[in-house]
Amino acid sequence: MSNNPKFIDKKYVLIYGYVTCLFMIWGIALSMCDVLNKHFQNVLHIDKSKSGLIQLSVFGAYAVMSIPAGLFMKKFGYKKGVLLGLILFVCGTQLFIPAANNNSFTMFRIALFILGTGMATLETVAHPFAAALGDQRTSDRRLNFSQSFNAVGTMIGPAIGTYFLLRVTHDSNDLSSVKYLYLSIGIVIALFAIAFAFTHVPKVQYAHHEAENVEAGQNKPLIKHPHFIWSVAAQFFNVAAQSGTWAFFINYGHEKMGFSEQTAGNYMVLFMAMMTIGRIVGTALMKFIAPNKLLAAFALGSVLCCLIVAQNLGWTSFIALLMINFFFSIMYPTIFSLGLKDLGAKTQQASSYISMGMVGGAIFPYFMGKIANHDVAVSYYLPIICYVFIFLFAVRLYKSR
Repeated sequence: MSNNPKFIDKKYVLIYGYVTCLFMIWGIALSMCDVLNKHFQNVLHIDKSKSGLIQLSVFGAYAVMSIPAGLFMKKFGYKKGVLLGLILFVCGTQLFIPAANNNSFTMFRIALFILGTGMATLETVAHPFAAALGDQRTSDRRLNFSQSFNAVGTMIGPAIGTYFLLRVTHDSNDLSSVKYLYLSIGIVIALFAIAFAFTHVPKVQYAHHEAENVEAGQNKPLIKHPHFIWSVAAQFFNVAAQSGTWAFFINYGHEKMGFSEQTAGNYMVLFMAMMTIGRIVGTALMKFIAPNKLLAAFALGSVLCCLIVAQNLGWTSFIALLMINFFFSIMYPTIFSLGLKDLGAKTQQASSYISMGMVGGAIFPYFMGKIANHDVAVSYYLPIICYVFIFLFAVRLYKSR
C-alpha cells in the first residue's frame, strides 16, 4: 500500500460531491428544528419541555429507521439507499401542509417523524458511502470534510428559519410561513433526487484494508468488536448533548442575554459557523494529531464551556456557548469513523447501529427542557455527563481489537 494515501480517487470525485451535498441537506433540516422549537413555543403556546418533543420526533425516527435503512442499503446498494432517504425526506416536508392547515402540533410531530426517517436513511447510507470512496486511512478526513458541509447546512437552516418564522409575532397563530417554507424545501430536494437518480455511481467497496484486518472483521460478529459497541454509546451521548444545546440556544439568547428572538436566531447562524470552523480546523489537525486524541481534547473543551455557560456570566458565558459548537464539530464524524474501523464486510451493518445512536437526541431535550423551564443556564450542566463519556471513549474505549 502507498505510504501517502489519496484523500479521494479521481473516479469518485463526482459521486463524492453528491454524497457531501447529502450532509448539507440534513444539516439544514436538523438545525431548522431548533428554530421550529422556539416558533412553536410562540405560535402554539407550548412550554420548553413540550417543544423539546420536536427533537423526540426527529431523533426518535433514527431509532426506528436506522437498522431498516442499513438492511435496505446492504440489499440494494448505496444509490437506492440514498434515493429512499430523499423520497422519505420529501414526503415529510409535504406533510407540513395538512399540519399547518389544522394548526396541529401532533400532526407537525408526525411530519417531523417522517422527515426524520429520511434523514436517518441518508445518514446511515452517506457515512459508509463517503468512507468507501478511497483509502480507509483517509476515511476520518473524508468524513470530517463532508461533515464540514453538514456544518454549512446548519448555518443555512437557522438563517432561513429565522427569516421566515421568527418574524411572526407572538399574537399570530398563522402557520402558513411554516407550510410554504417546507413545501419549497421539498421541491428542491425532489429535483436533487431526480438528478442523483440519473447519475452513474461507480462500484465501491470498503477498500484498501490490510488483508488480515478485513478477514478478522468479516469473521467476528459485531458484538465481538468492543470499539464498535462503545462507539454506539458514544454517539448516543454525543447527539444527546448536541440536541439539547441546540434546542435551547435561542431561549438562552432571549432570556439570559436580552436579545430579541430574531436577534437570537441570527446569533444561531454564528453558533453554527463555529461548528464549520471547528470541522475545517479539525480536518487539518488530523494530519498531525491522531483523531482519538483530538476528540479527547475537544470533549474536555466542551466540559469547560458548559461549566462557564451554566454560571450565567453575561457575554463570557455566551461566548462559551458559541464555543461549545466549535468543540462539538469533529465529534460526530470522528466517533463514526473510529467505530467503523476494521469491520470489513460488516461496515454497512455497523453504520446503521451507530446511526441509531442518534436516539440520544430524542430523549435529552425533554429533560433539559424541564430544567430550562426554571433556569435555561442551569440546564447546561446536563450535557457535561455526555462529554465525560465521550472523553473516556476517545482515551481508551475507541481501540480496535
